[in-house]
Amino acid sequence: MSEPASAAAPAPATGAGDNIEYSLFEVRKKIQMRSVSGWFAAWRWALVWFTQLVYYGLCWLPWNGRQAVLFDLVERKFYIFGLIFWPQDVIYLAILLIISAYALFLFTAIGGRLFCGYACPQTVYTEIFMWVEAKIEGDRSARLKLDAEPFSGRKLIRKAAKHGVWFLIALWTGFTFVGYFTPIRTLIGEVQPWSLGPWETFWIFFYGFATYGNAGWMREQVCKHMCPYARFQSVMFDRDTLIVTYDAQRGEPRGSRGRAADHRASGLGDCVDCSICVQVCPTGIDIRKGLQYECIGCSACIDGCDQVMDKMGYPRGLIRYSTERALELGWGRKEIFGHIMRPRIMIYSGILAVIVAAAVLALAMRTPLKLDVIRDRKNLGQIEEGGRVENSYKLQIMNTSEAAHRYLITVTGLAGIDINHQKEMEIPVAALTTQSVFVDVYLPPESGRQGSNRIFFDVKALDDASIAVHEKATFLIP
Repeated sequence: MSEPASAAAPAPATGAGDNIEYSLFEVRKKIQMRSVSGWFAAWRWALVWFTQLVYYGLCWLPWNGRQAVLFDLVERKFYIFGLIFWPQDVIYLAILLIISAYALFLFTAIGGRLFCGYACPQTVYTEIFMWVEAKIEGDRSARLKLDAEPFSGRKLIRKAAKHGVWFLIALWTGFTFVGYFTPIRTLIGEVQPWSLGPWETFWIFFYGFATYGNAGWMREQVCKHMCPYARFQSVMFDRDTLIVTYDAQRGEPRGSRGRAADHRASGLGDCVDCSICVQVCPTGIDIRKGLQYECIGCSACIDGCDQVMDKMGYPRGLIRYSTERALELGWGRKEIFGHIMRPRIMIYSGILAVIVAAAVLALAMRTPLKLDVIRDRKNLGQIEEGGRVENSYKLQIMNTSEAAHRYLITVTGLAGIDINHQKEMEIPVAALTTQSVFVDVYLPPESGRQGSNRIFFDVKALDDASIAVHEKATFLIP
């Protein structure tokens, strides 16, 4: 494993006596990560499988004769299984973002960068791309040798095969992404004759190129220099946050030794200075130097170190999940987990629970009917023959369910009021459509006061009494 490059790389002098110029930019050295197995590696791959099965598979699920999850921007309808959202439901998107933010705060305060290490798309696709690289080019030592080799046909074939597979994965990822906005079966039908629209083509290649570039080429640079999360994570950490730590009291002074040697008699700690923890790190840091912002909390160093401890016959846990306070005070698991429920965690948990409960309740009480009442502003109110006052309105009835309904419209709020010279009226509205209805509301002048009066429009489905709305409006008497 190559050591991280220094922050300033000297440039050669231009001549005797000339000043030496130094670059302020770090020269990146490619990280060839060593493969590792263990409990945390198994968890990472479980999350890789879960997230990709959801991402690649969800858009193919049918639901009521349509795609189960589809964000139809053209029709401005957003389908998530049995739920159908319209632009007017943007409040639910805001609630989802708030829930995601508080969940991120909570998990980070408890266990550090769990999202980064296990579920972040950058981590997931980098893991997939590195697996492809290992299968085609070999293990870490074989990849280092291949990179150091002069150009040859063998090298060209292996590199081309790797990048070819990367490109196919990235292209399918971009295609799947667009499949959540254009029905994916329709998209498949448009690919063969290449009748894709310009925006579909753009986003397939743009998203695919981003996946290929980030996971195949930039890798740790995204986490170290582009992702803002590493920069503000310390705000959510405290001395009781579980983080990947190196037990310096147990490990130092480090040094190599034989397996059968008594390292304690030689004044050595448990760390054999094998640098396995550095070789398996996807960002190339040395966890023995303490917590660093480049650490994404993937725990690969824990698995690698545990394997070495097993071979040496030492107890596991030289590198482990712990807290700063636990390392200082020598706490065990009981004391560590006893300090999880601290005030910050309780506040985050309470706020998150309230928001989630409110969101679930709002979705459960959500009615698949929306009504907008728009007054005719050109006619603020007029007196018809017989002395009755007339106001005109435009009702926009939105049926957000996947079944057609017939609705009953009534108007209340003032004595003697009616709609279109009748007490009520009926109107059919097809599934997932908006129907505009122009109505005239009449009122005896003695039933209200001069100026503005409050009235209500009631719309309810004749086949389901639970589908009903009650919307206020203003009736003007000149």
